[in-house]
Amino acid sequence: MKPLTSGIIVLASAGLLLLGACSKEAKTSDSASPAATPSAETASPAATTPPTATTAKAESSGDGKSKGGQVVESGKYHLELVPEKEGGGTHLDFYLQKGDTHEAIATAKVTADIQSPDGKQKTIPLSYDASGKHYAAALAEKATGQYQVKITATIGSEKVDGRFNFNQ
Repeated sequence: MKPLTSGIIVLASAGLLLLGACSKEAKTSDSASPAATPSAETASPAATTPPTATTAKAESSGDGKSKGGQVVESGKYHLELVPEKEGGGTHLDFYLQKGDTHEAIATAKVTADIQSPDGKQKTIPLSYDASGKHYAAALAEKATGQYQVKITATIGSEKVDGRFNFNQ
């Protein structure tokens, strides 16, 4: 009986080690390869969208320079949110781009569903700024803490979502 029990324990331990190694390898390849797709949302500053999304720190935006925001790659779309404190609130810059060349998309309808730290929810439209090749809005909220942001972009008949957060 003891050899059977010991064998089961060894087999179970080896299986757990194998799963741990595979999980660690998958996380490493996700962060190294922007084309990789995770199977579940991660608890990172830039939350993910449906299964085809990955999150990472911005490497480039339309002009090839980092905007320093949170990035969500969703299929063929590159979404980046850059919140900046401004006066008594926050200015939101949202970059919506397509393809490997990160070509700006100017014709989308973009809204942000924002939950403030005190639990209040608000939906605000973002308007396109042609000179900056991005969408923008001002958030007048003054509550300090973490804000949860879900941005929805409607591009023709296609919808793209990105989940972000920031602290104020």
